[in-house]
Amino acid sequence: MSASILYIEDDREIGEWVSEFLKEKGYSVTWLTSGERAVEEADNCAVVILDVMLPGLDGFTVGQRIKKACPVLPILMLSARTSIDDKLQGLEFADDYLTKPFHPDELAARVEVLLRRSAAHVEEAVEIEHLRIYVKENRIVNMDSGEDIVLTGKQYHIFMYLLQHRGRVMTKEQIYEAVWNESYIEGDKTLMVHIRYLREKLERDPAAPAIIETVRGLGYRVRA
Repeated sequence: MSASILYIEDDREIGEWVSEFLKEKGYSVTWLTSGERAVEEADNCAVVILDVMLPGLDGFTVGQRIKKACPVLPILMLSARTSIDDKLQGLEFADDYLTKPFHPDELAARVEVLLRRSAAHVEEAVEIEHLRIYVKENRIVNMDSGEDIVLTGKQYHIFMYLLQHRGRVMTKEQIYEAVWNESYIEGDKTLMVHIRYLREKLERDPAAPAIIETVRGLGYRVRA
């Protein structure tokens, strides 16, 4: 069965060209010219290719909404913008960033990398310490007790965001904006409280966390 791609691009000439190329490569492509139905369509896709410049909601906003709804769904940003600030803004939630103009073979290669990386998370259970995480089923099992661990929606999104970036330190700003889709206000304790409750549910010893690590002055990470 071919992988399904959600492609969001308002330029019809580019959209038709890229869509046809991806279909020739064997992918199933859903092409949208705006971000209006992006979140609904993303639920049925394996990867998202998202242009920054869109009518109405810009690609950054659309991408953040998709990532909030589908934390483990890989997103590839496309943009004619080459500034480092734009790339960093995109990579706060996206998994890759490709500048225009691009060669279609490079696009296809990057999509393949994202699909392989995603498959490792989705098709197999991920094990960390005493936890077994079934990403596709939204289940976390405590292997010590064999019981399911029940998280709130926000707790789950935070943990999945950190898991997706496993081994990387994610700043409080990055986590907050990805999960709440709002700008982080310095001094806000909301994320810290959620992390504390997460540790109480996930860690063997919340006072000495072995899964969610605090990197002083930077943020948090799930240990690789």
